[in-house]
Amino acid sequence: MRFHRPMRLVVFFCAIAAIAHAAAPEPLQAAIAAFRPDPPRGWSYTQTTIAEGKSTVEHYDATKPEFDRWSLVQKDARAPTADETKTYAEMRSRRSRGGTAPKLTDQIDVAAAELVSDAAEQLTYRCRLKPGDAGDKTAAFLRATIVVHKPTRTILTLELASTAEFSPTFGVNIATMNTLMAYTPPADERPAFPRRVATHVRGRAFWFKSLDADMSVTYTDYVKAVKK
Repeated sequence: MRFHRPMRLVVFFCAIAAIAHAAAPEPLQAAIAAFRPDPPRGWSYTQTTIAEGKSTVEHYDATKPEFDRWSLVQKDARAPTADETKTYAEMRSRRSRGGTAPKLTDQIDVAAAELVSDAAEQLTYRCRLKPGDAGDKTAAFLRATIVVHKPTRTILTLELASTAEFSPTFGVNIATMNTLMAYTPPADERPAFPRRVATHVRGRAFWFKSLDADMSVTYTDYVKAVKK
């Protein structure tokens, strides 16, 4: 049977797509499919944020109504004032009405993943990132390093790191950028939990304004919510 040129092109691109899909590592595909960057629904926890020399301790109570779940526990290692508690509640209320952020995993090029190491219970992959949109000038300068827990097919760490100095927009220059997200694997009927997120940025805007920033967020005291 002879194919017309358009049909040959269709067959060719379908074959390429099939090869790319087959090349995607199964453990990595499974881990990304199950990946949830935020704490799982139905669990209460404590969140501690440290940035710019300041710290905030918040508690999330999954048993309460949606707009009452967050409370301010500490601010800069002390009990918050009444004004700080009020401002915090207003800020949290506005944040709850915000939009949905794009999924990071949609940008990870799983099909072109490079296996970096294969240990007893861990697989480490390095992947390129696909642009999030037509104007994305950052993805090309980032690489994702993903450590997969073999027994549970879940992500232990996901690190995004810049490979070179770059300019995401006019007047902004980023020397280095790194974000590390760490998770506990599921065990004893407990799902995977975020443990810590740490970010590190060094850069400048218009040659004089520093964009240097470091932030860490830790998650502790997970408790399964039992509604009264």
